[in-house]
Amino acid sequence: MRRDTGRAAVLTGLGGYVPETVVSNREISSLLDTSDEWIFSRTGIRERRVADADTSTGDLAVRAGARALEAAGGGGVDLIVLATTTPDYPCPATAPWVADALGLGPIPAYDVAAVCSGFVYALGIASAHIMSGQFERVLVIGADKFSSILDPSDRTTMPIFGDGAGAAVLEAGSIGSPGALLAVDLGSDGGNRRLISVPSGGSRRSPATSSRYFTMDGKATYKQAIAHMTGSSRQVIARAGWTVEDVDWVVGHQANIRILQGVADEMSISRDKLVSNIDVVGNTSAASIPLAMCHGAVDAFGSGDLLVLTAFGGGLTWGSIALTWPKMAASYLSHTNREVA
Repeated sequence: MRRDTGRAAVLTGLGGYVPETVVSNREISSLLDTSDEWIFSRTGIRERRVADADTSTGDLAVRAGARALEAAGGGGVDLIVLATTTPDYPCPATAPWVADALGLGPIPAYDVAAVCSGFVYALGIASAHIMSGQFERVLVIGADKFSSILDPSDRTTMPIFGDGAGAAVLEAGSIGSPGALLAVDLGSDGGNRRLISVPSGGSRRSPATSSRYFTMDGKATYKQAIAHMTGSSRQVIARAGWTVEDVDWVVGHQANIRILQGVADEMSISRDKLVSNIDVVGNTSAASIPLAMCHGAVDAFGSGDLLVLTAFGGGLTWGSIALTWPKMAASYLSHTNREVA
């Protein structure tokens, strides 16, 4: 049985941001050999948001971070952990600039690279910092401008991804507090790193023909995602002292609606317990989980509900978190939902 005392990281604020420009399946279809029906039937996506050329991942992160801080009652933080695959520059990291842009002072800030698992990784890391007593309040952000690394002629990746950012504030509290993160599971498999990759641009020598664009083996990724998200979710459910029947909501990485449904089916969880906004934002990589949480906070979650967050991404990486949902004022979140919906 889970004990209700002891130090824990507690969710106290949440915010999201997506760019204003909406790109529909019809627009994608006019440029590539595909169709609205083909895209939607295979992914569950109808549209996605795309940032303009002058907007960076850091810009998206600042907007989401500001909203999360507002939702948490304002004030500063002791640390920023920013999950992204599309940093503003290869060097320096984007998180220190985000801290400066938010006016948070010379706090520690660093980037985490775990692709679509990035936000779950960052939450797990932030939770460990808080549980160790090193920090009291941490801002965790997942942000990606994936449109900057997509091949505009690739019909297998262009329809899937969108741009956006989501953020959460974690504070030191007790395990029994609403909003407490109760269990974390993280994993990786570098042997399958080529399934999801950007083949060039790093320090490893690559053939001159290697693409600078994002690539993905869709069929293999589909199978791996369902297997690892299912296994990881089961791990955190057990570690939290729950049963599958106890879970109120599953917030999965919004990669593909069929993956989300596959995870629910494998775990014998009703598809009605899935939270999804993939139809209107697409796959926003590291921003996916927090944007889906924003959606659920307005439309689904109640205080005390038991949630499982689960993700899978390049690396390969995967991870899950079990938490209770806090009482969080929807007025802080409704503007995000209107932008996303």
